Amino acid sequence: MEKIIQKIQELKIKKNAVILAHNYQLPEVQDIADFTGDSLGLSIQAKDTPADIIVFCGVRFMAETAKIISPHKKVLLPRREAGCPMADMIDRESLLRLKEKHPAAKVLCYVNTSAEVKAECDLCCTSANAPLVVEKGLQETKEIIFVPDKYLGSYVACKTGRKFILWDGYCPVHVKILPQHVEKAKKEHPQAEVLAHPECRPEVLELADQVLSTEGMCRYVARSSLKEFIVATEVGILHRLRKENPQKGFYPAFEGAVCENMKLTTLEDVLQALEEEKHEITLTREIIERASRSIERMLQLR
Repeated sequence: MEKIIQKIQELKIKKNAVILAHNYQLPEVQDIADFTGDSLGLSIQAKDTPADIIVFCGVRFMAETAKIISPHKKVLLPRREAGCPMADMIDRESLLRLKEKHPAAKVLCYVNTSAEVKAECDLCCTSANAPLVVEKGLQETKEIIFVPDKYLGSYVACKTGRKFILWDGYCPVHVKILPQHVEKAKKEHPQAEVLAHPECRPEVLELADQVLSTEGMCRYVARSSLKEFIVATEVGILHRLRKENPQKGFYPAFEGAVCENMKLTTLEDVLQALEEEKHEITLTREIIERASRSIERMLQLR
């Protein structure tokens, strides 16, 4: 393990590369990364670095987003097959058919979508900024199509009071977290505050003290005076929370909330990606230009 880490560090310097790891990655992959965070935040950080190569330890839509934001950099996905089931629930053709049914509607897409889908959307959003994007970027819009996560969409609709046309997509990991899991965890840890990701079912969100994105959870916990937290999201984030807050206790709402795609990437994969510069993300200039519009419009609303 130490030899692999050393080789990665040497190659990173030699090739002027930066390693990004999503909050749900394996602990050892998070530890080797230059930046750990959520998908969009990582892409923005990569853009602002002088690196020539971005090694994105995550899933395909995340690496595509990094390529859209940094089109002149080489973006590598260490495991080619690492995909996102929720992002795969909507494709360009399906979205175009939905747009035909609602020609007056604006399309808001979650960042958890492919580059081709982003290219057909008016605005992009994250789980953290979705309400802000709706309130500031779509205030005059009567019809809003939201893809692909119906649970995040319904949460934002409740927060903003707006009516959405929801695509029937969801995160297979977050829907595994059930109210009884949260209730059991609360009985076991009565002093703990419940933090839930907005991709969870509405009945789980009702049991939460705070509904937050992964980065929102990290920021909230760091400044909170409380000592115990029940976390309703993919269990990979527990490593970062415990590492950054060793004096506090963190408990998964459901230990089975594991994204297998997020756990595919190993240190060996990172090393091989740097050595061979394999699994490069390539997108057409047209897709990059069109997809970047929805992201840039979102970033202007910050």
